[in-house]
Amino acid sequence: MKRIFAWLLLPLLLLSGCCTAPKRFQTQFFDLFDTVTTFTSYASSQEEFQARADRVYSLLKEYHQLCDIYHEYPGRNNLKTINDRGSVEPVQTDERLIQLLIFSREMYQETEQQMNPAMGSVLELWHACREAGTIHPEQAVLPDPAALEQAAEHMDFSHVWIDPEASTVFLEDPALRLDLSAVAKGYAAEQAALLLEAEGCAGLLNLGGNVRAVGRRPDAPWQVGVQDPFQPEELLEALPLEDASLVTSGTYQRYYVVDGVRYHHLIDPDTLMPGRDYASVTVRCRDSGRGDALSSGLFCLSLEEGLRLVEGLPDTEALWILPDGSRVSSSGWQGL
Repeated sequence: MKRIFAWLLLPLLLLSGCCTAPKRFQTQFFDLFDTVTTFTSYASSQEEFQARADRVYSLLKEYHQLCDIYHEYPGRNNLKTINDRGSVEPVQTDERLIQLLIFSREMYQETEQQMNPAMGSVLELWHACREAGTIHPEQAVLPDPAALEQAAEHMDFSHVWIDPEASTVFLEDPALRLDLSAVAKGYAAEQAALLLEAEGCAGLLNLGGNVRAVGRRPDAPWQVGVQDPFQPEELLEALPLEDASLVTSGTYQRYYVVDGVRYHHLIDPDTLMPGRDYASVTVRCRDSGRGDALSSGLFCLSLEEGLRLVEGLPDTEALWILPDGSRVSSSGWQGL
């Protein structure tokens, strides 16, 4: 549901990392998941840090290419391949994409089908209008309602057949299109965090607002800020983050304007329109992939439903910012 991602969270402080490393280093990647990725860690030298950053970048790039719905890559069957050919015959693909699809199906169920990776046909229509309306604001229009309704007939995830043993995906519905933008960025960040943990190193990853902390600074946890959706240059509050993630879905970055009304990228699978109940939803949990999927799903659930879902999950808290600026949080948010 987040085709193009935005900076929704900002680190508050210059960050410190691995307990045995004397210096802080930071780098950015600009060609992954259509966003800016910032990686901060500690090392005894620039060369040591650069080698680590190269490993992180390589891993993230693999997931970027696997989840790309617009481009194919030599020698690799990715999500575009599956969308293009998966209804003709099962498409064999990388085991990592298979595991991501299985994880996405689990989150589809956990979010009461609000984070729907099979609604690519609907998202395509919104994406095309948003892109055209951004380039030519005076010609901005909404997707045709009849086209949206027709596309919505082809977003049933039960028509996606995943075979882990054969590492294949088959689309039972030829018009169904997969889109993992609501979960791929967070999932990739989590895999990079596991890589850092295996190396015994602390660090901070920020994939365009999907923040994942690995370990802690020598003297304290990482400190991360939650952005004010009405004044994005301001921060609402600071949160300590240690071996955990903080992910926000918000209305204030990816949008376009039609007849004076702002239409953002978070599309409700029930109404087929951008959700109107919240300005932003922030989730804190350990797993960045879960945080990514949950923030999208919660954005499309009622506040009552969302609170019930979050309160029933272990080690998970959420903060809702309503359109009037008021805040609602789960029971454990204030104790973070």
